[in-house]
Amino acid sequence: MGQNRQMPKEEGLDHSLKLLKEGYQFIINRRHTMQSNVFETRLLGDKAICLSGSEAAKIFYDNDKFKREGAAPKPVQKTLFGEGGVQGLDGEAHKHRKAMFMSLMSKDDLQEIRRLTKKYWELAATEWEAQKEIVLYEEVKKILTRVACEWTGVPLDENEVAHRAEQLSDMFETPADVSLSHFKGWRARSKAENWIEELVKEVRNNEREVAKSRALHAFSWHKDHNGELLDENIVAVELLNLLRPIVAISVYIAFTALAVHEYPEKAESLKGGDNVQLQWFSQEVRRYYPFFPFTAAKVKESFTWNGYEFEKDTLTLLDLYGTNHHPDDWENPDRFEPERFAEWDKSPFDFIPQGGGEFDIGHRCAGEWITIDVMKESLDYLVNHLSYTLPEQDLSFSLTEIPTVPQSKVKLTNVERIT
Repeated sequence: MGQNRQMPKEEGLDHSLKLLKEGYQFIINRRHTMQSNVFETRLLGDKAICLSGSEAAKIFYDNDKFKREGAAPKPVQKTLFGEGGVQGLDGEAHKHRKAMFMSLMSKDDLQEIRRLTKKYWELAATEWEAQKEIVLYEEVKKILTRVACEWTGVPLDENEVAHRAEQLSDMFETPADVSLSHFKGWRARSKAENWIEELVKEVRNNEREVAKSRALHAFSWHKDHNGELLDENIVAVELLNLLRPIVAISVYIAFTALAVHEYPEKAESLKGGDNVQLQWFSQEVRRYYPFFPFTAAKVKESFTWNGYEFEKDTLTLLDLYGTNHHPDDWENPDRFEPERFAEWDKSPFDFIPQGGGEFDIGHRCAGEWITIDVMKESLDYLVNHLSYTLPEQDLSFSLTEIPTVPQSKVKLTNVERIT
């Protein structure tokens, strides 16, 4: 056995406010100053461990060493994840619930996502042609709300699209906000759960017909690992764990438009809609630009790794953004180079914008394939089916805001479809 080492430690009583203030750079800053991919700090009054890099990610996604139950702070559960959802489960319960999500990721399901994405981009672009200016980020949230609802079988009237888009986006735009905006997200989550619960009741009472292939039907009748139907509220939470993340792809699409603008020589290779080039570009957007900064777990049982002691129940954060930019894992990590994915070995631990590990048994986002397909269809539409002008605007983004998007949210003028 190797000799234990003293883990680098940040002095001070609590650094929660610093985390909120520094955002995506909180772990990166300390990794640099401490010259370590592992360090101890204090968050929410308790000891916490921060990890970065692919080697640390391998340990973090070891289900024998870490658990998710009780790891996410209440404010995050109340807005982003919902209480009782798959993100907070472990063991057989997690494996069984995760299989419910993965059953929707067949080739036919993903092809349907691509078809719907293209359909609603075309409908939106038709309306944009008559407008002087559009704000892409806000418009894409509405596009993806339509996509998400139709794909899951959740009914959506045209007059409620904007309302539901705002409601779903409030859940992922407010979890790290300490202002009144956080309560807006809390309220949005509560009302959205009530909305979906009513639909689940209607399905179970045979008052609403929905195709068996749709998530609304599949989740409503899903039985847990004990053979019992899920509570109606849990079904609502999990359906929102499909709807909300699909709408959240709007963050990536805003950055996709920014990348097309900032790296025109890279975007030129996308002309003609080559699938491989679209894939590389979309993946590099996911690696290069910020999405969510970190993910949380707790130590399952005390263990030692690389000489460092991890005590049972210690909150542990894995740096998602920092790992995607880690110099030990990526050559020239601060350059936008889509071609790097031509040689990427598809490791589940160095490229983790939506979590790492394996899909079926780990905590990697079940909707990652959906994200990639929606991004590719959106990128193809932006480059090959739309003509527009980017007027003068502030396209900068802050690494202290979680999540972050370009300040102007990407304004477009002179929008015309290319037929």
